Amino acid sequence: MNDFVKYLRHSLVSKLVISVGLIVILSISAWAYFNINNLKTQTMENVIANTDRLANSIKLGTHYAMMLNARDDITEIINNIATQPGIENIRIYNKEGQIKFANKEYEIDKIVDIKEKACDICHKQDPPPERMDVQQRMRFFKSEKGHRLLGIVQPIRNEPGCASDCHFHSEQQTILGSLDVVVSLEQTDHQILKIEKGMIKLAIFTILITSFIIFVSILQFVKKPIIKLIEGTRRIAQGNYNEKIDIGKDYEISLLGTAIQKMGTQIGLDQAELKKQKNEYQALFETAPCMITVQDKSYRLLRWNKVFKDRFDPETGSHCYLAYKGLDEKCFDCPVEKTFLDGKSHYGEAEGMGKNGDKNYWMFITSPVTDSHGNIIAAMEMSIDITQKRRLEKELKRSEAKYHAIFNNISNPVFVVSLQTFEILDCNIKAVELYGYSKGKLLKKVFSDFFIEEDKIELIKKMKSGQEINKIKHRIQNGHYIYIDMWMSPSRYSDKKVLLITINDITKRLETEQHMIHASKMATLGEMSTGIAHELNQPLSVIKSASSFCMKKMRKNEIIEKEIFNKLISKIDSNVNRAEKIINHMRQFARKSDIKLARTNVNNVLQRTFEMFNQQLKIHGIDVVWDKNEALPEILADPGRLEQVFINLVINAKDAIEQKWEKEGLSRGDNDRITIMTKASKDMVFIEICDTGIGIQKSAADKLFEPFFTTKEVGKGTGLGLSISYGIVKECSGEIKACPGENGGAVFILSFPVLDAVEDDVVYET
Repeated sequence: MNDFVKYLRHSLVSKLVISVGLIVILSISAWAYFNINNLKTQTMENVIANTDRLANSIKLGTHYAMMLNARDDITEIINNIATQPGIENIRIYNKEGQIKFANKEYEIDKIVDIKEKACDICHKQDPPPERMDVQQRMRFFKSEKGHRLLGIVQPIRNEPGCASDCHFHSEQQTILGSLDVVVSLEQTDHQILKIEKGMIKLAIFTILITSFIIFVSILQFVKKPIIKLIEGTRRIAQGNYNEKIDIGKDYEISLLGTAIQKMGTQIGLDQAELKKQKNEYQALFETAPCMITVQDKSYRLLRWNKVFKDRFDPETGSHCYLAYKGLDEKCFDCPVEKTFLDGKSHYGEAEGMGKNGDKNYWMFITSPVTDSHGNIIAAMEMSIDITQKRRLEKELKRSEAKYHAIFNNISNPVFVVSLQTFEILDCNIKAVELYGYSKGKLLKKVFSDFFIEEDKIELIKKMKSGQEINKIKHRIQNGHYIYIDMWMSPSRYSDKKVLLITINDITKRLETEQHMIHASKMATLGEMSTGIAHELNQPLSVIKSASSFCMKKMRKNEIIEKEIFNKLISKIDSNVNRAEKIINHMRQFARKSDIKLARTNVNNVLQRTFEMFNQQLKIHGIDVVWDKNEALPEILADPGRLEQVFINLVINAKDAIEQKWEKEGLSRGDNDRITIMTKASKDMVFIEICDTGIGIQKSAADKLFEPFFTTKEVGKGTGLGLSISYGIVKECSGEIKACPGENGGAVFILSFPVLDAVEDDVVYET
């Protein structure tokens, strides 16, 4: 018995039969259960619907009799209908629960409790609902004989005829009573039970037939072929890889047998391939370009390859520490020992003496060798010779030291800056000296922190594009500022993209230029002194005349007429303002200031320039011709310095005309004049200052803008005017050039880019 149970537990056939049988039983049982339930539901729904229709028919049949209050007719209708098979009771209740009509006479005029089932359907809610569906109006209960009954209540509603014709019922009453119809379910339940028994018998029969067919099929088409397959696989396991397995023509099982047969053939081929690979791996072990050894737990060498033998020439049974390093005991931090302890790989670097006496360096990694039970029985050590790499690293360190010395001795500050974050990665000694921080503090800073806040974003963009940046302000230690030029060169530093930034401190140069510009201004003021004196003399003469007139009248005790006095005071006031304007203009012109670019209208600057020169040019007999474009676009420039450029060019034009008069022995000519022209193209503004003077000599044409070069007589020029003017124009992103005029003289042409967009930090001219 136990063997049979064991067979059933482990037999594939029994498992299949039981599994499939259970599935069939459950499936057919579920089918039968749901069909029976569905049949019950449909049958009961039909009975309920028919009963509800019957109740409605009774109510309609008694309607006319009720309207006539024909009680005998109502009783006869109820008794006739109650004679139909299956109808148990027909009752009509009034609002107070009294049975007014019934098919059983002893029930008439009885008053039932409001909690009785027929009444409780509606009166369990207070007040009772006016409308209910059939599911709410029905009830099931058992008769005295024990079979089931179905009762359905139909409400009897008040109608206009009831109130108006007979005046028996009030108009406010909605429900007058109810009709209760009770039918027997005995016959219905008997039919349902009969159908249930039939379906259960059919299900049991189907289960038995299906299980028998499944058992026979599995026995014939599964068990027998599987036994043949098992016998065939056993022969393959014994080494008969080409064994043929014949299991008949069963399609799937036959394919399985063919597959097992092919598997046997493939196993044979794989065994041959495995043997071939074993030989290949043995050859790879011997010829691998790295040193390989296998060591036991006593650190004795079990096997080694050719590369190791050629390098260290070990003896059979020698210890690894003796073969590798010539030691008499194992290494202090032995990686092989660690592998035996934790079963993990360990790696590192080591050095030792080769058989030729040279020092060798190698990188190693160890790996455990286990048996079929997972026990560590040996350790494999693989090593790669890095002797040449170590020699190159020493050479590289010497080279780095040499180049670092060169880097530190460069005369300009140099920074190595990350291209992504602008962190300072390295800097030379000159950078430490110029910026005043220690090298440690510099290496913790971000290079862009040296910029002033309002220029930072624009300068970072220029740095990323690799542009040369000139005359920028840097904040150094203690809040001091310097001016620098910067050159960027992309490079790599420790596998990072960097910028090599070379700094040139131009602070002293700019200070010198400022002194030179101021000296040029002072020289210009000296040359303008005659005209300025005449300009001031005119308002002073008016003031003197007015004050003298007033003093004379006062000494004679004469009254000055109010109108005359107002005119005199007005003249004095206007000429004081004129003198004050001239003096303020001269003070502003002579003042030292840093360049400050702003929106500038060139016509306005030219107009201010000639406010000081009109009188001076008139004294010298030189006319000024204007040809201005009144719709001239604005440019970005320093108005004060641009005025200095125009003054220098006008003075030079005046001096050139006077030189021509002296050279040719002429007095003022009708054609001698200075012409001022402004015009614009789509993106440029042009200013032309033309004179009819001595002109430009060919030998001087290429030197006009060089510092200290002048064609004037000794004592009449410093040679700085045009040089400084050139620098100012360049700072305003402009160009200046000189060429001979068409009718003699010289033409100076200045060009500036039109200001298309103004940044938030641009200073507007007032």
